[in-house]
Amino acid sequence: MYQPDEHRYDRMKFNRCGRSGIQLPAISLGLWHNFGGVDTIENGRIMLRRAFDLGITHFDLANNYGPPYGSAEQTMGYAMQHDLFPYRDELIISSKAGYDMWPGPYGNWGSRKYLVASLDQSLKRMGIDYVDIFYHHRPDPDTPLEETMGALRDILRSGKALYVGISNYPPDLTAQAEQILNSMGTHCLIHQPKYSMFERWVEDGLLDVLRDKGIGCIVFSPLAQGLLTDKYLEGIPEGSRAAKPTGFLKRDQVTKEKVTKVRRLNEMAMARGESLAQMALAWVLRHKEVTSALIGASRVEQIDDAVKATKSAAFSSEELKKIDDILA
Repeated sequence: MYQPDEHRYDRMKFNRCGRSGIQLPAISLGLWHNFGGVDTIENGRIMLRRAFDLGITHFDLANNYGPPYGSAEQTMGYAMQHDLFPYRDELIISSKAGYDMWPGPYGNWGSRKYLVASLDQSLKRMGIDYVDIFYHHRPDPDTPLEETMGALRDILRSGKALYVGISNYPPDLTAQAEQILNSMGTHCLIHQPKYSMFERWVEDGLLDVLRDKGIGCIVFSPLAQGLLTDKYLEGIPEGSRAAKPTGFLKRDQVTKEKVTKVRRLNEMAMARGESLAQMALAWVLRHKEVTSALIGASRVEQIDDAVKATKSAAFSSEELKKIDDILA
């Protein structure tokens, strides 16, 4: 029987999630990659156990994480059954719906039909009665926002989710979504945007909205799909994400210009006494609005390295300016 490390809560920093009763670990683990049916289930199980041993209590999924679709949630269900179910009340498990999941007009976007059916399927795959957070994964230009938010409100009332959130919403729609939820007597707990040194759109208004509305923030791809690590300093290694024919980091995105910037950032990280990944994580977490940074991993050593970012020294104004100059 798996017995988690008794010192796990001494190893992690927890941050308040907006204006709510929830605290999230500064580092959370996402199952977007490396937990699907094409991956080794035992490796996924080992990583989930190691994450919990380090104080990572939040595991983030979506209905179509895999591949194939749904298989990451099945891996989570396997880990719950064999390792984690006795500790269910210590965990925050989240899932999402909003992207393509099944054929036909009811398996995508933001209708009440899709969101309710998708969550029912997710719960069955994971073998749990509820998720802690259920997100709408992206804005739907054709479904009224009132319908999508109404579905989230009704999911809350059903007890199948304890909190609701949104992902990939721009600042104006975030404010509108929160206003609609407020009018229905509830609140958007959290927003999940993409944010890294190479993708800074949240700084242009979204963080202001989240602060004003008391909405937490968990950023995904803070390491730019691995580009903000030491993996690509000397090119594209075999077996890396950029070397694979599928995935979200393409070979042509690893440009000479970006590699030059990554090398300069790596030199700066070394001068700070940390890895580039640790510095990149500490950089997104420097905002008080950012509750947690969501990492992916293919092996336990990457999780160990990421958690050390919670001990990183604060950035000086000179260091922040130097990073801006490198990225300019």
